[in-house]
Amino acid sequence: MKWLCVVLMRNIQCRIWICSVLVPKKHNTAPCCFDYGCRWLSDHRRKNIKDSYKLLKLQEGCSQEEVRNVYRDLAKQYHPDSGSTSADSATFIQIQEAYTTVLNDIDEKMKSREKAEEDEEDKFKSKAPQHRHYLSFEGVGYGTPSQRQKQYTQFRVDRASEQVMEYRKQVMERQLAMNESMLAKDVRHSKKAKITQAIDRLVEDLIQESMAKGDFDNLSGKGKPLRKFSDCPHIDPMTHNLNRILIDNGYQPEWIVMQKEIRETIEKLRKDMVNSRKKLGDPMTPQKEKQWKEVCEQFIENIKTLNKRINDFNLVVPILSRQMVHFNAGKEIARVQELHTTQVEKKNGNDTKDSGNKSDRPLGVKNSFLKWITLALK
Repeated sequence: MKWLCVVLMRNIQCRIWICSVLVPKKHNTAPCCFDYGCRWLSDHRRKNIKDSYKLLKLQEGCSQEEVRNVYRDLAKQYHPDSGSTSADSATFIQIQEAYTTVLNDIDEKMKSREKAEEDEEDKFKSKAPQHRHYLSFEGVGYGTPSQRQKQYTQFRVDRASEQVMEYRKQVMERQLAMNESMLAKDVRHSKKAKITQAIDRLVEDLIQESMAKGDFDNLSGKGKPLRKFSDCPHIDPMTHNLNRILIDNGYQPEWIVMQKEIRETIEKLRKDMVNSRKKLGDPMTPQKEKQWKEVCEQFIENIKTLNKRINDFNLVVPILSRQMVHFNAGKEIARVQELHTTQVEKKNGNDTKDSGNKSDRPLGVKNSFLKWITLALK
């Protein structure tokens, strides 16, 4: 006997639960033991894989990460609890089913691909000999173990002879390269020796020619012993003599010439400033003040040019302690003003002293005249 029971649980997308119960014929009352089956019916049918990809707006062959990202974005739009304006439970269920279908399809494809790769590896592995005796003798030879041992011995002899030949070849190549480098070195050395000998001969010929002309007859210090060593024992005699010869002949290094030029330039600029200030005199009129400002501006430009020259000097000077610092135009102008003020005060003091001496002279003459008269009367 079969009993059919149809129960409508909730009116959500026309879901219907159908249960069938098998009741034994012996019992008329409610059965205490029975088998039952159930099935969930819905008007929504399961879509195929292409429709699932289309619903998620994906293409076949995409990765699982892309599927998850798309599902997350669609869930934010259509989930009933998302609170968005496009929330729809039916659409969300379709999206969820499509998401599950696509993930299963990707997993199946990955498994089938891995299985195909394993099958290919197995095909290649099956061709390799797996017997124990093929693993000995480095896989060389064939036949019985004794035959394979003879073949392996012959293989080792051939390999050793090839290694010896390769080593001898490398040694010969190395020796050939060394001989070529030594030959090139000898050629360079011989050329250098020839050039040196030619220069020595040329210098000797020039000396003999000068001696024949009499250029060495009237030299200063002729007949006197040479000063071979300097006063300081820590200086190389050769270097000292070379430097002394250069100095005696008027040679000066570049940095010494530049240093002398800088010092002469700053002294000239200072003197010109003092003379200009002296010409303007005291007190200065507005016109003279204008002239003094022009002189100061020109002096500042000259100081800038001199400071650039000092930069060049500091780059070529060989001793760090010999380097020079820049000149400050403001300090130089203030120094000129101070010097002018000192000179004016000194001049005024001298004038006062001279006027006092002049006023004292007539009194001294009168006193001496009176003394002379007194002596004459006595």
